[in-house]
Amino acid sequence: MDILTGTLIRLLQILLQVFWWLIVARAIISWFDPMYRNAISRFLYTVTEPILAPIRAAIPIRTFIDLSPLVALLLIWFLQSVLATLAV
Repeated sequence: MDILTGTLIRLLQILLQVFWWLIVARAIISWFDPMYRNAISRFLYTVTEPILAPIRAAIPIRTFIDLSPLVALLLIWFLQSVLATLAV
């Protein structure tokens, strides 16, 4: 693997890790500020909603609990695993 490919894979891994933590933070903050009135809550909503909205629309089961963050975290984990395999 050349340097450019390795750097690109590492950059994608870092980006996925950042999104992982943003989604986790949004899920936790949503328990305390469900209307996203705080500036941090609004930031997390704005950054993660483009990822979570399509997942939420694709989930056929509607419950009181939003499962889209869990699905997004599983997808990120899968993508990180694929990238780790490519990096070897």
